[in-house]
Amino acid sequence: MNLPFQIDLANKVAVVTGGSGVLGSVFSKALAANGAKVAVLARNKEKIHHIVEEITDEGGEAVGFSADVLDKDALQQVKAQIHDQFGTVDILINGAGGNNPRATADQEYFSEPVDKETKTFFNLEQHAVEDLFNLNFLGTLLPTQVFAEDMIDKESCTIINISSMNAFKPLTKIPAYSGAKAAISNFTEWLSVHFSKVGIRVNAIAPGFFLTDQNRGMILDEQGNYSDRALKIISQTPMDRLGEAEELIGTLLWLVDEGSSSFVNGIVVPVDGGFSAYSGV
Repeated sequence: MNLPFQIDLANKVAVVTGGSGVLGSVFSKALAANGAKVAVLARNKEKIHHIVEEITDEGGEAVGFSADVLDKDALQQVKAQIHDQFGTVDILINGAGGNNPRATADQEYFSEPVDKETKTFFNLEQHAVEDLFNLNFLGTLLPTQVFAEDMIDKESCTIINISSMNAFKPLTKIPAYSGAKAAISNFTEWLSVHFSKVGIRVNAIAPGFFLTDQNRGMILDEQGNYSDRALKIISQTPMDRLGEAEELIGTLLWLVDEGSSSFVNGIVVPVDGGFSAYSGV
């Protein structure tokens, strides 16, 4: 892994939820490469094992846990195991989240007539929307309830949430995901104030458009070429491309490092190739 710069995370314990995903795995490896002891939380045991193995092969310290971020009791059990192996938690990266195709409309703009096969705003599945909000919002709130307890009145503790550019400007077709990520940005600001007297800084990263396992079907067609929607996204991104996962590392390390960002609290940082700055004309 190529790091843009080094910080000292020796003796720090970091928890990364969604830590086996495309972005979460990069966060996990970057923190370990800077000396942190990393607990990788995700659901897929095989992927977790792979990430932990990569970290340890590079000389880092990591342990993996298969856990549901919506199961608070399971998270408490994980915390107890982290205490036994590494000690109390200093850094929490809330990386778990994602979209749900059943909460996604087929149309960018509503128009009639509509055939029975078309998924419109009016027939988005309620349970899919609920599941999406739970994964993104409760999947951030519950790990914070569990792991932030360790951070009270410790030095140099931080929480980083993962928002999205959809929180600033909602994309067409995905109202539930956009709303859930807007909630993450708002929750980040709320937490930053709530914990400001006990030494915990809370910020968020809002990635623009990166190719991940979850959005691969939207970004690429069956031949592996950019889809029409991806080309539309790139046309609205002044840097004319998608982001690379490792391009998030600099922002992550800056926000984690007390020496670099000790007075930075309650912000949401876009990493988007200029998408949020472009008016479209």
